[in-house]
Amino acid sequence: MAYPMYEVDWSVLPPDQNRRFNPAFNIATIKQVVNEAIERVAPVSVRMQTPTRLRDLIRQIRAARTAAEERSVVNKECAYIRSTFREEDSVWSRCRNIAKLLYIHMLGYPAHFGQLECLKLIASPRFTDKRVGYLGAMLLLDERQDVHLLITNCLKNDLNSNTQFVVGLALCTLGAIASPEMARDLASEVERLIKSPNAYIKKKAALCAFRIIRRVPDLMEMFLPATRSLLTEKNHGVLITGVTLITEMCENSPDTLNHFKKESGQREIVPNLVRILKNLILAGYSPEHDVSGVSDPFLQVKILRLLRILGKNDAEASEAMNDILAQVATNTETSKNVGNTILYETVLSIMDIKSESSLRVLAINILGRFLLNNDKNIRYVALNTLLRTVHVDTSAVQRHRTTILECLKDPDVSIRRRAMELSFALINSQNIRAMMKELLLFLERSDAEFKAHCSSAMVLAAERYAPSSKWHLDTLFQVLLKAGNYLRDDTVSNTIQIISSAPGERQAYASQRLWISLERSAVCGDSTEKQPIIQVAAWTIGEYGDMLVSEASNAISMVDDDGIDEFVRPSEEYVIDIYQKLLWSTQLSITTKEFLLLSLAKLSTRFTTQPSQDKIRVIIDTFGSHIHIELQQRGVELSQLFRQYANLRPALLERMPAMEVVSTGERDDSDTEIEPAAPAHTTQPDQDALLDLIIGSEPLSNGDVEHAPPAANNNTTNDILDLLSGLDLTAPAQAPMGVMGAPITTPMSVANNNVSPLLDGLFTSPAPITQMQAPDTIVTALERNGLKVELHVQRGGETATITMKAHSTADTAMSEFLFQAAVPRTFRLDMMSPSGSVLTPQGEITQLLKVTNPSKTPLRLRIRISYTIDGNPVLEQAEVNSFPTDLFN
Repeated sequence: MAYPMYEVDWSVLPPDQNRRFNPAFNIATIKQVVNEAIERVAPVSVRMQTPTRLRDLIRQIRAARTAAEERSVVNKECAYIRSTFREEDSVWSRCRNIAKLLYIHMLGYPAHFGQLECLKLIASPRFTDKRVGYLGAMLLLDERQDVHLLITNCLKNDLNSNTQFVVGLALCTLGAIASPEMARDLASEVERLIKSPNAYIKKKAALCAFRIIRRVPDLMEMFLPATRSLLTEKNHGVLITGVTLITEMCENSPDTLNHFKKESGQREIVPNLVRILKNLILAGYSPEHDVSGVSDPFLQVKILRLLRILGKNDAEASEAMNDILAQVATNTETSKNVGNTILYETVLSIMDIKSESSLRVLAINILGRFLLNNDKNIRYVALNTLLRTVHVDTSAVQRHRTTILECLKDPDVSIRRRAMELSFALINSQNIRAMMKELLLFLERSDAEFKAHCSSAMVLAAERYAPSSKWHLDTLFQVLLKAGNYLRDDTVSNTIQIISSAPGERQAYASQRLWISLERSAVCGDSTEKQPIIQVAAWTIGEYGDMLVSEASNAISMVDDDGIDEFVRPSEEYVIDIYQKLLWSTQLSITTKEFLLLSLAKLSTRFTTQPSQDKIRVIIDTFGSHIHIELQQRGVELSQLFRQYANLRPALLERMPAMEVVSTGERDDSDTEIEPAAPAHTTQPDQDALLDLIIGSEPLSNGDVEHAPPAANNNTTNDILDLLSGLDLTAPAQAPMGVMGAPITTPMSVANNNVSPLLDGLFTSPAPITQMQAPDTIVTALERNGLKVELHVQRGGETATITMKAHSTADTAMSEFLFQAAVPRTFRLDMMSPSGSVLTPQGEITQLLKVTNPSKTPLRLRIRISYTIDGNPVLEQAEVNSFPTDLFN
């Protein structure tokens, strides 16, 4: 019997089961029938939520006005995607959900829950599913996830696919997410595909091999035979990937580099590369690979880079590529940025290989043309490259000195910085006068961040190449004036040493020039901004004040740069008045007042009249109740020299002996009164509790990577404590510093055993300077990032001589190189000036250290090295404990 009323509703069942009571009905069948009926007739509100398309999701997220609103949209969509993934038979496409999930992942939201769905898409036979699945795998998977292990078998299957696009997807994914284990499992498949006759697959396989070698260098040997055929391909895509692969092999393995040079034969690889490059230059217009009129510039750049690697330190290979490099340098169009890129790579190749001198001149001339370009990036690249190559051919770079100096006026701060560094690299004994004039102008108008480094470098250059002692002093004084408080502390002590070791006539000349600066600072009220020169002036006038006020001072030539004789001999009372005005100034630092107070005390033995001495005593007595404890102590002690110890005052405050320095400069014979140029011994005591921890003053201040404006003569206590953190500083402290404890000069000694304990610490004797002998022990202190620091140790009883030698194997120069060292306070460490502050590739910087150890305990040395490479500051620290145990025996 039929039931017509049920025919429509139950028509989904077979006719033989279309009756009211059928035993074949079960829960699953009923559920299926109900769901299908709901899909057909139920309203939209009862059905599943309508999915959002990717473009609609992007529109909603971009329309969000706040971060909270954006999170709400993303969380709502993620919840929907999760619920869709949980459905076994999803109605909507899994590809769409993965695509939306990838966009959410790129916004920074978690999307790891879609990893398994990506694997399902990868396993799908449809190409569209595989494409989205592999894209999701590259973005969502990494080797730290367990799901990563499940993809290996899928990749292996797709690498053997008959469809080239599926193979290409698998190769791209393998190169992006390959772990070492996965790379080893599938490397043989990649090596097989490199030999494929299909250029599309061969290109993808070569790139995948490039990524695998980066992850697992041990697999390089497997791909080595397959690379031979890559350079014989005519397809540009295969050529560029082959050159990239060979370049990576040669850069990371010296054995592979030798293999391409010798086993494969230079008759093969270098001529092949030269032939390819020549065809690119002379082939003419090629619409498929043309970029702004240049044929395949990307391939040209890759070949030039590989030629640079193959020709480095190889005369035969360099000779084979000299002609093609000259053709590239002369035939490349320079009106477009594409041509400039090729010329830049050509210049680097010429300067790195053993090229002819004429070719190097051509390369540097190209960089000189870059300096005239209006594009700031090209000018910066030219300056940076010249700075790296200036040590190769300095004379060729000197021809562009005028253009380089013009770059000092560029509004771009990066260009000015590189131009400044290159200008200092070009200074020699022939151009020192002209270069210093330009650099002084730059120093005067430069920003605060340049003043510290520029002034320090100018002082070093003047010490090395000063043509005469008078010019040297004039230059130092101008640097002190123009740098102001941004001057580094070591410059003050170095200037004082130079004045101390100069002949008597030069000392009188220095005192007069500095008196003019001191007087102007006090009268004009700008002493706050020029405290370093006030410190130098105070020390000089305190030592040689008698020459300043004597009648003979009028006979000394005092002609300034404008040719005007402006010196007028001051009276003793006027000098004291200027001192008093500066000492009572509230703007000067405590360190500057310490210089002035001690200098004023010394003037009491230089000036002869009694009213002058009485006035000096009154001024010093006022500091006996000063609010600052250091000035108060000095005032009290110096006051005692006018009363209880008046008989000792002339001897204690007599003129200091000349400080010994080592000459590193080149002078002409026009000035017979020549002083040594570079300070070799600078010991600056600290102003805190670590008074017995003595280290070289210059390394602690010269070459700091921070360029913040320093206050005048700030101490380096924090740096010392940081550098010495962890060392044993429990040894008993030495006697506190006395009247002359200010960090003014290198302490000298007075042979007087009857001096009162009140004056103990006035003078200490410097370590004698001995000629360095050949080292007999080498200790490697640091070896990181292409920098190797060795300590060459020479035994010498209680004093050991250590020569620091820093070597660089990096491709770029290390500027602002600074070596710092510290020892426990039971030792005494004296550091000489370094040989330079720029460590060039394959170059060397040396510095002499002297360690005195009366207790003969094992030496522990903590070092800190800072430098700037490619514009990035680097700081390295290490502790050296491997010195010989019998070093001080």
